[in-house]
Amino acid sequence: MHDHEGVAYIVTGKDRNVEIRSAKIDPNRMFSQEGAERSLHSLNPNIDPEQLIAALDYLDGEREKLLKHLIPPKGSRLFALHNNRDYSVQDELASSDQTSIKQPAQPRNFFLCTDPKDYEVLKQSPFNVVLQSKPDPDDGSLSRLAARRGFRYINLECAIGEYEAQLERVRWLDDRLA
Repeated sequence: MHDHEGVAYIVTGKDRNVEIRSAKIDPNRMFSQEGAERSLHSLNPNIDPEQLIAALDYLDGEREKLLKHLIPPKGSRLFALHNNRDYSVQDELASSDQTSIKQPAQPRNFFLCTDPKDYEVLKQSPFNVVLQSKPDPDDGSLSRLAARRGFRYINLECAIGEYEAQLERVRWLDDRLA
């Protein structure tokens, strides 16, 4: 961010999931009510119906405020860097529109994008890339929200501890994508 325009948000923590109204939720499943409800049920199998409604109501009331800060201006893009433990490109293949798997031995390191033009550039890279340009299935993720609302979103996933691999991909992206 030292030599680029834009806004950066750094999210830190030791746990993947966050707490909303005393219930755990996957933070990348809260961008729709449908996705949030599935995540809350999945992570809190014995959730009380009132607690579920309270969490969903809270998210519904706060979601647009958050998105106002996250959704990029027209013509720009939202770029997210994620570190993962068990998640891989294999988890996304079935729900992707197009895929380019150039590093099958490194499935936890990959780009996920929502704009077909960005995909055309990224698939020229030596890296794993998936395109998800459709809003469905609605899993509550930021990528499906981006597809639904029509803004450019690129997520770079890398395995925890793969800092150099992450940096290499960021540099490749920065050199080639406007």
